[in-house]
Amino acid sequence: MATVIPITNATNAMPSPEELIARARAMIPTLKSRAKQCVAQRDVPAESIREFHEAGFFRILQPKRWGGYEMHPNVFFEVQKALAEGCMSTGWMFGVVGCHPYELALFHDQAQQDMWAEDSTVLASSSYQPVGKVTHVEGGFRLSGRWGFSTGSVHCDWVVLGAMVPPKNEGDAMDMRAFLLPRKDYTIDRDAWHVFGLQGTGSHDVIVDDVFVPEYRTHRSVDGFLCNNPGQKENDAPLFTLPWAQVFVRSVSTAAFGGAKAALNAAIAIAQSRISTNTGKASIADPFLLAAISKAHSQIQEMETTLRLTFDDLMGYAERGEAIPMEKRALYAYNSSSVVRRLADLVDDMMQLLGGRAIYMTSDIIQPWLDLNAGRAHVANDPANRTGDVLGTMLGQPVAFNFL
Repeated sequence: MATVIPITNATNAMPSPEELIARARAMIPTLKSRAKQCVAQRDVPAESIREFHEAGFFRILQPKRWGGYEMHPNVFFEVQKALAEGCMSTGWMFGVVGCHPYELALFHDQAQQDMWAEDSTVLASSSYQPVGKVTHVEGGFRLSGRWGFSTGSVHCDWVVLGAMVPPKNEGDAMDMRAFLLPRKDYTIDRDAWHVFGLQGTGSHDVIVDDVFVPEYRTHRSVDGFLCNNPGQKENDAPLFTLPWAQVFVRSVSTAAFGGAKAALNAAIAIAQSRISTNTGKASIADPFLLAAISKAHSQIQEMETTLRLTFDDLMGYAERGEAIPMEKRALYAYNSSSVVRRLADLVDDMMQLLGGRAIYMTSDIIQPWLDLNAGRAHVANDPANRTGDVLGTMLGQPVAFNFL
């Protein structure tokens, strides 16, 4: 079982957003020093998970009724960016696992009781690939299957798994759901995650062999889309009226900011000291490299500003009790989907101008470069999946159900 760090609500005052962000930034050197260990072990080190618990990071989006902080999503993403600057695998893992307390707040209250009643610090991993086999039974479902990409799974005692529920009646539509399972109901294959980047995320396979999942431990995607979730009855803060997908898609693109900043810092360090052995020219005087560095610096800040403004806008709607226009939801999801590819391209532009020194595995730019290119593969980071939604909403066409 995953190690659980006990944290009692009575003795731990809620930190301010500024404190949480400062704690994350203070951890950058430590996470950087552990990055090679993280990659080699293909999992975030246990001591980092322990320190995240102690810092309160996993509570940022958790409901207050479960000892959480219910903070503005921008606090969560600022923490994620800082952690990813130290180690992008670690920041990616935190983004995915750390956003699940938000999703769990949307489940039926009994599901929350099952997971958090005895210890509100336990964590859940996930894989939303709709690959499970589902059978209707009395009181719920039987579930089987093998899911890949369950980030941080070895540090979690629960998992959220995607599957399509077949209709009970002929002609009815399939029903996409997320199924919540305790560790006793699944196994983890730790020998499946062998990749060229983001190795340390520990995105192992999860295997389920014909287990019962009660109805209340499922979350319908359509409820997340309509912002009409069972858990909103108990967790009634404006935060929990946001579309779940808007929170999740940013959890798998925001670590890229930290990776890109780490790569930018490495590029600047190389440029300041490198003199070509072939031409005798200093890299710091190369106008093409200076242009690539300047472009990366500028566009990283531009995309970060977009992220902050996005959730300020979304929370504004939530606090006013207003529905978020579909045109904005489509645009914001598209913006998120473009982040990783844009950042990977910016770092690639610098890489090809840094000469032979940059290609050694000891170079500080190599791992974030690999991580950014691996992050492009996530389905939520493919802008091509979003273009139809953006144009359709611009033209005022009805939206077919999508992950918005």
